[in-house]
Amino acid sequence: MSKHLFKILITSFILFTTSALKAQNVNNKLPLEIVIDSLESRFNIVFSYADSSIKNKKIRLPDTSLSLNEVLDYLNENTNLKFSFLGKDQVIVQKGKSRTRPIKLEYLEEVLVTNYLTKGITLDNSGTVKIEPEDFGILPGLIEPDILQTIQALPGVASIDETVSNLNVRGGTHDQNLILWDGIKMYQSGHFFGLISAFNPYLTNKVEVTKNGTSARYGDGVSSIINMQLDNSLNNEFKAGAGLNLTHVDGFAKIPVSNDLELQVSARRSVTDLIETPTYNQYFERIFQDTDVTNNQTEINNTVTTNEAFYFYDVGAKVLYDLSEKDKLRFNFLNIYNNLDYLEEATINDVDEALRSGITQRNLAAGIEYQRDWNGAFTTSLQVYASNYNLEATNFDIINDQRLIQENEVVDTGIKLSSSYDIRDNFNWSNGYQFFEVGISNLQDVNNPIFRSYIKEVIRSHSAFSELGFITNNFNTHIKAGLRGTYFEKFGDFLLEPRLSFNQRFLNNFKFEVLGEFKSQTTAQIIDLQNDFLGIEKRRWILANNDDIPIIKSKQISSGLHFKKNGLIISAEGYIKKVDGITARSQGFQNQFQFVNDIGSYEIKGVDFLINKQFSGASAWLSYSYSKNDYTFDTLNNGEPFPNNADLRHAVTFAGTYDFNDLKFALGANWRTGKPFTSVNQQNEVVDDTINFNKPNQNNLEDYLRIDFSTTYNFDLSRDTKAKVGLSIWNLLNKKNNLNSYYTLGDNGVNQIENQSLGITPNVTFRVKF
Repeated sequence: MSKHLFKILITSFILFTTSALKAQNVNNKLPLEIVIDSLESRFNIVFSYADSSIKNKKIRLPDTSLSLNEVLDYLNENTNLKFSFLGKDQVIVQKGKSRTRPIKLEYLEEVLVTNYLTKGITLDNSGTVKIEPEDFGILPGLIEPDILQTIQALPGVASIDETVSNLNVRGGTHDQNLILWDGIKMYQSGHFFGLISAFNPYLTNKVEVTKNGTSARYGDGVSSIINMQLDNSLNNEFKAGAGLNLTHVDGFAKIPVSNDLELQVSARRSVTDLIETPTYNQYFERIFQDTDVTNNQTEINNTVTTNEAFYFYDVGAKVLYDLSEKDKLRFNFLNIYNNLDYLEEATINDVDEALRSGITQRNLAAGIEYQRDWNGAFTTSLQVYASNYNLEATNFDIINDQRLIQENEVVDTGIKLSSSYDIRDNFNWSNGYQFFEVGISNLQDVNNPIFRSYIKEVIRSHSAFSELGFITNNFNTHIKAGLRGTYFEKFGDFLLEPRLSFNQRFLNNFKFEVLGEFKSQTTAQIIDLQNDFLGIEKRRWILANNDDIPIIKSKQISSGLHFKKNGLIISAEGYIKKVDGITARSQGFQNQFQFVNDIGSYEIKGVDFLINKQFSGASAWLSYSYSKNDYTFDTLNNGEPFPNNADLRHAVTFAGTYDFNDLKFALGANWRTGKPFTSVNQQNEVVDDTINFNKPNQNNLEDYLRIDFSTTYNFDLSRDTKAKVGLSIWNLLNKKNNLNSYYTLGDNGVNQIENQSLGITPNVTFRVKF
């Protein structure tokens, strides 16, 4: 039945897309990037431009009878851009017709691929993927531009447990991603304990995702950089919007106070404690399965759990003040909050007792930045920031008359000074100094028996970087090379980290790239016990001590080949990444290594492949990722390599989107091999009162398959008010995917526990924009 339905859905989608494409009126205005793609194929030329140059511009297709020179004249007259030849087969696109300087620094970030998968996603020449939520199209299962869910559509990015708080980029763990919000490091990334991104997309101007070839200005994050940037320019125009769906309500506003002062604000609040929706019920069942919350809901020893209450919110703000034409001051603030509490009741010795347990998670961030443009070529900036993360849980065990308090706090403060200098039209030189102080504390307090443990560690580090960007006059060669040096006061260690991004265009439609980097980080997340923090947020942040918790270091090299012509994109990239200094406790083992402390590494080798065909208003793509990811620990498994917990050997995505005027559709299928797990010796399950496991991670769960659908419709409520309605269905076929499998030892022997994925999960949205 499921296979039959799947075939019907895919066939219907393809037939609909094909017929709709034929019906598209070619006289309608099209996005300029689509027109450029058509002209590149028609005249066998290449357009070179920065993504900001053509953003939000639409134009009718030039008449097919026009010559190339006549087409360029037409574009010059109708776009307020300057199109000019650079050689016989290359055209450069510049902002403003009056501009005379032929090349500016922005071309160092020239776009390689526009509408990468869908509208609002681009790939630049440094290998960085850029997402612009305001221009975001649609993806299967998403009706709003959820930032961290969108990232999972990229090849090489997955979430092994379907959450945004566990993003696995090229085989890494979530704590190995550097997540920046307007330059501030964030230690919490999800609402609903990982099912929804914690960052409001409607105040986010751009998101940059870098998997390799990271700029030398960034430290930390041995797996990836996820850099969210708010709008940094005064709009001098009031903009606002609000919306609601089956999990939350939100709103945002950009308010010009004066010609040189603007306020940007956003707020979001869940409705989960006010009303139960089908989406909330599915989320609750998914995130709280196999935790103290649901385990106690079954009557055990006359104990029941009732009246659980959960809610989340986030509030963000940014103040933009232009002191003068050359001096800019920016202040930003963000508060992310999750809260769950539940009542545990019992009758003990004929006495009714009720105690309330709960967990809260928050991340406060604030920063101030001063930027000065000394002249047209030299810019400096100074940023001071603080980020405070706090995770608190109180767990009452009425039967055993015990109360457990657990806390994990991170205080991260820093100063960043940087400069950017256009040496010549082809060169840009960036330099900077950064100081960081990170303090992390962990508390455990038990009343019966009395026990209290409080540990706090602090690391201060000094970093300096220098980076040179170069582009040839014909835009065919792009090079960005940098060096970052970091000194750790506590350890007396000094690390040098080179970074490289090289991109070469050839035969007009081909590009070859080489990316490489050395990186390190001093923070990590570990799991002491699987039932820590009520079993909901098991991971706690810790700091390296250069003893049993070393500094994590990584090396990565990759090379890729890209082809783009006539709306067809073919991309293939191979990579090797080695990460040293990981601890066994950071990997979440639930087998014979669960309580073992050891230091090791993982090495992943893989290939990411993508083919994407773009039509007028439509995009269809097939991506495939192959990777082999192995651990090597000093003592675990006798020092022999074994599969990583995040070893997803094969992953395939097939999806398509279609825009017909104001109506958008998206349908997609995600398939991957199952997560590795460790089985039990069936002949002799228990030895010396412990589970007798087989060799680690030699088995895999069943293959994972999920099909998602979404659709939105835009319409006008009035001349100045636009609205959007949307419907999404996650896991359309309601397939029961196993996300994890492990074993526990009980009174009746060995028990196998399986964690299930989200079932069929609908969501609807309504938004207005002024």
